[in-house]
Amino acid sequence: MNEHFPHASRLIYGCMGLGGGWNNSPVTEADITQARSVIDTVLDLNINVFDHADIYTFGKAEIAFGEALKAAPSLRDNMIIQSKCAIRFDDDLGPKRYDFSANHIHNSVEGILTRLGIEQLDTLLLHRPDPLMELEEVAGTLQLLQQQEKIKHVGVSNMHGHQINYLQSALSTPIVANQLEMSLGFRDWLEDGITTNSAANRNTGYAPGTLEYCMLNNVQLQAWGSLAQGKYTGAKTENSEERATADLVAQLASEYQTTAEAIVLSWLMRHPANIAPVLGSTNIERIKASQKAVDVHLSREHWYKLFEVARGQEMP
Repeated sequence: MNEHFPHASRLIYGCMGLGGGWNNSPVTEADITQARSVIDTVLDLNINVFDHADIYTFGKAEIAFGEALKAAPSLRDNMIIQSKCAIRFDDDLGPKRYDFSANHIHNSVEGILTRLGIEQLDTLLLHRPDPLMELEEVAGTLQLLQQQEKIKHVGVSNMHGHQINYLQSALSTPIVANQLEMSLGFRDWLEDGITTNSAANRNTGYAPGTLEYCMLNNVQLQAWGSLAQGKYTGAKTENSEERATADLVAQLASEYQTTAEAIVLSWLMRHPANIAPVLGSTNIERIKASQKAVDVHLSREHWYKLFEVARGQEMP
């Protein structure tokens, strides 16, 4: 349960694939039709949280989504919409960079609201940490946007616990979410805990304590890349661990009478951190297959077996 959004679905639909691709072509009627089809499918599956970012397909994902909403405004009543800002691609001013300046955050939110055709975002997430962040400037900007009712809540993405704690220290509003890469294929968030006090921990790129910080402070963990790029559900496997894991996933899907996608996602959802997987596919059948995860509860033994096979060795 997300205490800030008690009616939010456990799964989140990620809109990165909408809008016709990462190119400069304009949004077409076909792109809008696709967005509406995806929206209808997702809502019919009782998934009501939609994840955007100002950079997704160079802003076209939000445009296509917004046009679909314009044609059926009542759909907004059933949605929780979040978007992200702060990543800037290379341009005439400089290289690819992250920007937490007041001006950029404010302008980004205005752009997001315009493209989506809505008056308020349910949550604004800061997309990646900016090393040049001025704490009070960021906090003041976010709180002003709340006062102006342009955003309801504040979240972050790709931050570790210490960064979230530092930002929270200047905010009077709670940070409600942290979106991280988490999957059966990207396990550093688990490896950190189980390899503590061993040499294996030196190779873990995960900041210790992030999982626990989020759990202690009611920061919802949202998992991007949750299907591990399909490597266990039909995409080509690259090594023996991936092949063995895909085989085990298929075996468990048969045993639980569900889909391979549901097994991969239910492995994440079995963790007590109440992780919310983000689904990034625009394939309707893949979305439906993924939704079945909400009805699967893996046994402790099956959870550990998936973990062991995916990591390629038994627990320490």
